[in-house]
Amino acid sequence: MSSDVNFVSYIVDQITGAGRISYRKMFGEYALYCDGKVVALVCDDQLFLKPTTAGRQAIPDLVEAPPYPGGKDWLLIDAGLDDADWISQLVRITAAELPTPKPKKPKTPRRVA
Repeated sequence: MSSDVNFVSYIVDQITGAGRISYRKMFGEYALYCDGKVVALVCDDQLFLKPTTAGRQAIPDLVEAPPYPGGKDWLLIDAGLDDADWISQLVRITAAELPTPKPKKPKTPRRVA
């Protein structure tokens, strides 16, 4: 089941205090970015935060689950979504611990024979 874009918009509104937030639809679900880093996934209208040491320490009742069948465990955020300050802080500390993405190489034009 794919996620509802209204739920994604709600999450994005809640975490705007974390930094520059964007999202991208991927395979019927969504990846959330903070300052260009993938910090979370929204799958089946649930928020999964990328696991980091700081993120694990900041969540009182930690629940880990795979965001999709066969996936690795991420931090499932089911409580606290209505607390914009808390969820923004959580996303901010998660993003701070993640490496900066490598710059993409420019695409070279294809040559037609």
